[in-house]
Amino acid sequence: MTTTVTLVPGDGIGPEVTAATVRVVEATGADLEWESHIAGAEALARVGDPLPDELLESIRRNRVALKGPVTTPVGKGFQSINVQLRKALDLYANLRPCKTLPSIPSRFENVDLVVVRENTEDLYSGLEHEVVPGVVESLKIITAHASTRIARFAFEYARTYDRKRITAVHKANIMKMSDGLFLDCFRTVAAEYPDVEADDRIIDNLCMQLVVRPEDYDVLLLENLYGDIVSDLAAGLVGGLGVAPGANIGEDLAVFEAVHGSAPDIAGCDVANPIALMRSAILMLRWLGMPDEAKRMGDAIRHVFVDREIRTRDLGGTASTSQFTEEVVRAMEGGEAA
Repeated sequence: MTTTVTLVPGDGIGPEVTAATVRVVEATGADLEWESHIAGAEALARVGDPLPDELLESIRRNRVALKGPVTTPVGKGFQSINVQLRKALDLYANLRPCKTLPSIPSRFENVDLVVVRENTEDLYSGLEHEVVPGVVESLKIITAHASTRIARFAFEYARTYDRKRITAVHKANIMKMSDGLFLDCFRTVAAEYPDVEADDRIIDNLCMQLVVRPEDYDVLLLENLYGDIVSDLAAGLVGGLGVAPGANIGEDLAVFEAVHGSAPDIAGCDVANPIALMRSAILMLRWLGMPDEAKRMGDAIRHVFVDREIRTRDLGGTASTSQFTEEVVRAMEGGEAA
């Protein structure tokens, strides 16, 4: 049975890395078809809305989407498309695996972290107002519902993928009510999962420990803002955002995305690194119940950049986007990745 996936190429380098990823996914033999939609500045210019209703309806209908990077204006313009998507579709869990990849330059070895980030509230609720000229107030929203839901997601993920420990990250020593509520909900849920170790760390202490001993941690559970920051920090431990996959998951639908920027300065130059979106597509294939296709794709990528040492320029190689993509496809078609 063919599965239809909503495809959002994005802007900047988005269309290039998206096309590369689609090419590799199709080479796995996965029975997929693509329904493409625009978002961001292009959608605003063409239809007057950076997040068109047609795109949201497509994701709700298909239950799954693959999204390239979309530029977010800084300090003005429309709200982040990523934030809008998460709110509109209640994609409450942001999942960011960060694992050391052989032959990818990084400062640490044996890092194997999973960052689970609450995706719908906190300061990202966007509740801001000017109190008086020169004074702006932003409201941090933490609820028991969202905190409990994301904690349960983290523990279920740990059980499914045989992760041994979850660390809740907070600043409850200062924000005793908001972060205190998040921590209380975590502890309540943890009591239901005695097979998974549970502990907690204060956010600033965790950041220091991550850049000293990242191998000490397994699954990290964080509120929205802390999770946004720590997931990028963790990506930096294993080679950067160019290799980091990401997923936004709701009750019965999900959007898989590259978490790096749209890099408009190199758009159209055929030099962008497509690995982040390709690895996000591997997460998508697993979520769709296609583990064999996911493994084929992962093995082929590993074969190309580890065994054959073919890499894009940002990883110290010379391959173009299209060259790297064709090598991955060739690895699958020729059985080199087996």
